[in-house]
Amino acid sequence: MKRVLSGIQPSGDLHLGNYFGMMSRMIKNQEENDLFCFIVNYHALTTIQDKDRLAMNTLNAAMDFMALGLDPDKSTFWIQSDVPQVCESTWLLSNIVNVGLLDRATSYKDKLAKGITANVGLYSYPILMASDILLFGGEIVPVGKDQKQHIEMTRDMAIRFNNIFGEVFIVPEADIEKDTPLVLGMDGQKMSKSYGNTIPIFGAEKDIRKKFMSIVTDSTEIDEPKDINTPLFQLYSLFLNDSDREELSHRFATPGMRYGDVKQELFETFWTQFEPSRKKREYLTRHKDFVLQKLKEGAEKAATVAESYLTKARKAMGLNYGEVNV
Repeated sequence: MKRVLSGIQPSGDLHLGNYFGMMSRMIKNQEENDLFCFIVNYHALTTIQDKDRLAMNTLNAAMDFMALGLDPDKSTFWIQSDVPQVCESTWLLSNIVNVGLLDRATSYKDKLAKGITANVGLYSYPILMASDILLFGGEIVPVGKDQKQHIEMTRDMAIRFNNIFGEVFIVPEADIEKDTPLVLGMDGQKMSKSYGNTIPIFGAEKDIRKKFMSIVTDSTEIDEPKDINTPLFQLYSLFLNDSDREELSHRFATPGMRYGDVKQELFETFWTQFEPSRKKREYLTRHKDFVLQKLKEGAEKAATVAESYLTKARKAMGLNYGEVNV
């Protein structure tokens, strides 16, 4: 059994891109591996400076994850800021990281290009992410292709630390599934809050239905075959097995299909699949104390692991001065 570790930012309403891109993989991993999963609210501070918004997003993200199937009794599930050892670990690692490594971070450059302020937190983000992984003994880290470089940087930091101070940290491996779908938004771009093209999982039925009916399509006449290389076909495929996906492809190739009918079918499929999660989400909303207790238990489990690695790192670096014989 491997220790699988990953986190998700509390950046807003949960959407289908979050679920099919990472969350469903993590939920599956709790059945097969030693899953460590957390809400990375320290990372969110690089872009969110509204305290009420961050606090609400953090709790909502935790409840969303639990509603979708993450079982805190089968995994270690916590809020990043509830295990402050990660901050000390970040400082320790920062002393063995070359500035050139951080300068090469493509995600940092991308965020600057989007107009995000170049603060130190954003610049040192890869060190905090490395600490998130190394401090909890993460062996396998499921990530999207856009996070591959950060895992490579984490590996570099672990190897460099171990070479200087001795074997302390596990060198993690990235798990980038080749068949992980690119989830398209309503406009055909990658589903992302920054593009404003997301379809939320939880919310009012009327509002979500409107999102599905707004998925862009082309102007192909009803009596002509339809192109399967469209957001509508791709989004519908996420909910289908191979046989049903082949049947949908045949329908697109057959004249007479109406886009509006398919959008309505897709919405009904979505609404039915996530009905148990909506009921669980409503329950968790009414039982906030239960959620907070599970997060507290998860933080305690995570802190025990973090403290063990941090203790070894302190000793290896010479910070345990009381053990010196004089």
